[in-house]
Amino acid sequence: MEARDVILRPVVTEASMAAMDDKKYTFDVNVHANKTQVRYAIEEIFGVSVKNVNIMNVRGKLKRQGRYSGYTKKRRKAIVALTADSKEIKIFED
Repeated sequence: MEARDVILRPVVTEASMAAMDDKKYTFDVNVHANKTQVRYAIEEIFGVSVKNVNIMNVRGKLKRQGRYSGYTKKRRKAIVALTADSKEIKIFED
């Protein structure tokens, strides 16, 4: 799997933005990617050194439109912690 196929998009929420101060970044990743693939993809794309990776599976939510119901797409989130001597990842350009 290519590095750009592993990392889909950054997650931008209040909690994830607060965690960026501690050099922890949250990304949506491919549902078939494992921790080592996420680690190598982050290091290749952004040129940083990764300390550890935590991955969680997020189930789809039940949504209704009138009498029809269905589930949203399941996804996988990765929280990547960088080493202290690593540079920061720029999600938003200055």
